[in-house]
Amino acid sequence: MLADRTRADMCLALVDGRAWTAGELAKYAGVAASTATEHLNRLLEGGLLVERRQGRHRYVQLAGPHVAELLESMVTHLDPPRPAVTNLRTATVAAALARGRTCYDHLAGRVGVAITDAMTAKSLVDQNGGFALTEAGLAWLTGPLGVEPAALRATRRPLARPCLDWTERRTHLGGAAGAQLCRRLHDLNWITRVGTGRAIRVTPEGESALHTLLDLDPAAL
Repeated sequence: MLADRTRADMCLALVDGRAWTAGELAKYAGVAASTATEHLNRLLEGGLLVERRQGRHRYVQLAGPHVAELLESMVTHLDPPRPAVTNLRTATVAAALARGRTCYDHLAGRVGVAITDAMTAKSLVDQNGGFALTEAGLAWLTGPLGVEPAALRATRRPLARPCLDWTERRTHLGGAAGAQLCRRLHDLNWITRVGTGRAIRVTPEGESALHTLLDLDPAAL
């Protein structure tokens, strides 16, 4: 299903975690609406996407975080050619995504990797011989950061899992802990979206807070 470039492009667009209409995906992929519908039907039948209907509108989104993690991992290992930078806007978007973005529901890019590295240095994440959130890390998330413990338990996802970042080629924090960390940073206004895509940036408040909590150098963000 993903060997077709149009279907792959559609799925990668949906890694932002939002629900898109068929028309939006057709425009994004540069294909006719009828062609987009054919591709989406195949992705739905294959279980990579799920459909939601609201009135006359049909929305599709990834079937879950496991699909987003699969897509990001494949992009990393297949090492696809980077899109040509043809104008300032393209260059700006590419730079913003590399700096920080959401990978479905957790942080990726330089921001995601820097936070994961800082958590590892503080022994909140253990990357020796595996990848796990430590007891200190769990206490940090549910203490100073204010994540509700129930939110970490209300899912079948692993508490923490490594997600190989396709721009940094290093690991960032995925799983339930990664999702709740991202959500909490949004709630605190420590990170904010850039435009309408999945790029994010750390706010001045976030830089100060992360420096205090994790000794994270703002220059790394």
